[in-house]
Amino acid sequence: MKIGLYFGTFNPIHVGHLVIANYMAEFTSLDQVWMVVTPQNPLKQKSSLLADYHRLALVKVAVEDNPKLRASDIEFHLPQPSYTSTTLAYLKEKYPNDEFCLIMGEDNLRTFHKWYNHEQLLDNYAFYIYPRSLTIQEEAEVLEIGVRTENGFHLHPNIHVCDDAPVMKVSSSFIRAAIKQGKDVRYLLTEPVHKYIDEMNFYR
Repeated sequence: MKIGLYFGTFNPIHVGHLVIANYMAEFTSLDQVWMVVTPQNPLKQKSSLLADYHRLALVKVAVEDNPKLRASDIEFHLPQPSYTSTTLAYLKEKYPNDEFCLIMGEDNLRTFHKWYNHEQLLDNYAFYIYPRSLTIQEEAEVLEIGVRTENGFHLHPNIHVCDDAPVMKVSSSFIRAAIKQGKDVRYLLTEPVHKYIDEMNFYR
């Protein structure tokens, strides 16, 4: 099976995440997409970040009715800090018959050259890149350095740019701030996720 790994803190998971994950599962050669919840770095405590198990639970209820999407806590059981290359090596050993690929936003591709073992990753794994709606500051940076040309990553045969992937300009930080202000965010979340957050009184 060909599995795409979509990493994130998912704090909380929202419809923007799910649109991308579903697109990758339905419109690319991937058979499944695993939403890999990034654990909290014990050295970088962040008050706005929900506990690992709550964020995992939110992802689970968000994707439980879709057999092509799956919540993963794989990095909860690996040494910190979590390096993508370490996670992939572990998965390759645990699931030798499966092929793993990385799903990444175009903004992350700009800084990919700073990743640990980035050359080894690029040579051994396929990358599925989705466009991302950038902030004004990010747009200026892209114009300055050229997201499509930096380090020639876009020319690498393992880079698959999905230009037609639907992208929503919504962020978890916006949703958290809106909830704190008492705004109605029900349409930015799936119904089970909204219910979980509301009942647990998160982000208020």
